[in-house]
Parts: sequence; C-alpha cells; structure tokens
Amino acid sequence: MLSGFARTAAILVAFLLGALLPQAHAAADAIQWLIMGMLFLVFLGTQWTLQSLHRSQLVLLAANLAMAFVGLGLGWLIGGRDVALAGFFAGIAPTAAAAPVIISFMRRDVAYVTATFVLTNVVIAALLPLLLPWVLGSFDTTLFTRIAGSVALLIFAPLALALLLRRIHPPAQLWPARLRDLSFGAWMLTLFLVMANASHFLRTQADVSRLVLLEIAAVTLLICVANFALGRLIGGRAFPAEASQSLGQKNTSFTLYLALAYASPLVALGPTCYILFHNLWNSWQLHRVHRQNH
Repeated sequence: MLSGFARTAAILVAFLLGALLPQAHAAADAIQWLIMGMLFLVFLGTQWTLQSLHRSQLVLLAANLAMAFVGLGLGWLIGGRDVALAGFFAGIAPTAAAAPVIISFMRRDVAYVTATFVLTNVVIAALLPLLLPWVLGSFDTTLFTRIAGSVALLIFAPLALALLLRRIHPPAQLWPARLRDLSFGAWMLTLFLVMANASHFLRTQADVSRLVLLEIAAVTLLICVANFALGRLIGGRAFPAEASQSLGQKNTSFTLYLALAYASPLVALGPTCYILFHNLWNSWQLHRVHRQNH
C-alpha cells in the first residue's frame, strides 16, 4: 500500500513528466482504455441501490449539471465560444472514478462518494448525447449517434461488464480492494498522458493566443473552486468532505476525450486545466492527512 506522501508525490511527478515529455501524446488513445479500466473496477466493487440514495446526492447531481452551464455562460462573457465550450466540458464532468479512492485515503465515507459517482456518471452519460449537439451548435442525428456510441463505450460498457461479472462470479467484487495500487497507477498514467497531450498541443500551436489560454485557465479555476466549496455546503454537517469531493473531483478524462473527439484540442484544455487544479487540491489534502497521521 502506497503511503500518503508517495501518492502526493506521484500526482506531481505525473504532471511534471507529462509536461516534459510531449512526445507521449502519441499514446493518448490509451486514455480511453485506462478510463474504462478504472470505471470497471469502481463499478465492480460498488454496492448500490436506489434505496441507498441520500437527498444531498440528488442536489449534487443538480449542482453538477448547473455548473456546466455556469461554465458555459461565464466562458462566453470572458472569452467567447472556445472559452465557453472549455468551461462547459470542465463543468459537465461527473464525479471521478478516483474520488472514492481519495476519500478512502482521507478515512471518510466511501459508500457516499461511490453512490454519487454511480448516480452522476450514469445520468450525465445518458444526457450528454442530447446536450452536446445543442451546446456544439450541431443537431444532426449523426453527431447524436456518434456521441451516444462514445458514451456507451466509456461508461455503460464497463458498468454492464461489472454487473455481469458480479452476478456470475460474486467474489470478483473483492478485486478492487486488492487492486487499489493498480488503480492508482492507472490514474497516474492517465494524468501523465493528459499532460503530455496538452504539452504537445501548446508547443505545436504557436498561433494560440496566450490570453485565450489564460481565460480558459481562469474559468476552469473558478469552476473548480466553486465545486469544492458548493459541495461542502451541500454535504452539510453529515457529509462535508464527501460531498465536496464528489462535486469537486471530476471525471474530466471522460469529457476531455469527448472534447478532443467533438470540439478541438483548444477546448480540451478546459478539462485538462481542471485535472491540474483538482489534483493539486487532492495532493494538498493527502499531504495534510499524512501529516495529521504522523
């Protein structure tokens, strides 16, 4: 089992190596399969029913959807269409597959975050094929079908496979706990590839305005701060850290893939920046927990 300090250091190293090795962008297609693998393990270990839902989790889902349009509107006000789309893709991302892992390192209620993860990922994945054509300004059925196929592969295929395996081989639900460090490694590799992809784009697109980059970073940072703060308010006294993590730590690798596939690498910098910001906050939280326990 990795120590809290090792996890904190690993996050920062993954970002640094990705920034220094833009050549690794050639392996960016692996991001999709890494996401699917992490989601499969989370779904495999999830014990969840509709009866286990807490009212605050429904509020978190509504806030998640609302923040996507806050990002869209804020982006239009600050920098125009590309910044708006970057804000939308950062805001619409559901709870991250790694959020239950982080909350377990913090010794909080993993079941709450896992249930929120399932709820937000399933509902938002179902809505995205309808929302994205409207946001992108293209309403043709071809785009709807392509987005639905991408979402089904990334979210619903791991979910269906996990449910099937749990039914035919119940002991499989114990695998995620045993493979915890492997999941963390997959997460670090995903961060590395995301940063390498962003680094390659920034190095090869000399015509991209620095002002636009700053606007995307600013909008994304505002969304990130608002999510963690609003989540803590929604969680109240019962689940402050859990709700904050559920709304703040996002499955941005999922929306990053969609942004690259259906918008542009510039727009994909929105979820990329969010990955940087929420993982910097995660690294600080893990560092703080490590200091408190030693």
